[in-house]
Amino acid sequence: MSASFHPSDEMLLAYGAGSLDEATAVLLSTHMALCPRCRSEVARIEAMGGALLETLEASALATNALASVLDRIALPISPDVPNRSTGPSLLPRPLRDYVADDLDALPWKRLAKGIEQVILVQNKATRARLLRIGAGIVVPEHGHGGTEHTMVLQGGFSDLGHRYSRGDVATADHETVHSPAADRSETCICLAVTDAPLKLTGLLGRLINPFVDL
Repeated sequence: MSASFHPSDEMLLAYGAGSLDEATAVLLSTHMALCPRCRSEVARIEAMGGALLETLEASALATNALASVLDRIALPISPDVPNRSTGPSLLPRPLRDYVADDLDALPWKRLAKGIEQVILVQNKATRARLLRIGAGIVVPEHGHGGTEHTMVLQGGFSDLGHRYSRGDVATADHETVHSPAADRSETCICLAVTDAPLKLTGLLGRLINPFVDL
């Protein structure tokens, strides 16, 4: 696992190009709402792309070219500056487009003692979910079938010698086996994006993996 407190340059480049899947674009736009540095970098990437387009020679297009392109691209989700009031405002604007105002009214599903989730976006194997982890709760040890990006919205957690707080993004891959622990001071709420299921470790984990929606 890399101590990735910010998304990678590759993710920012893909976002600026409009080529990210919806779930990852939601996470990245939510992060940018809290991160001036990443907003500035994506603006630079978009400006470079615009300048490059201006250097290309014009060519004739098919009559259905625009419709074809629009069908194939994923437009970036516009970030917004964070709302600093209380209540549901802990969710920056990109997430408020997916989530009702009252977090407690969401259809939370219990995964384990003190751990709940709500699926926000699912496209084939890629999904974005909200996780709500009770104060001091330790997530059962698990590995990954692919990549997981986890952004903190409230509270924080510690993992593999690093601490993550609001706005930070932690990245885990198929080599990562870990057991993050939520801060003891308050409930931790995260936005997590995965492109493959998680894999609980140990004998008990292997037995219950088929029955847990991870």
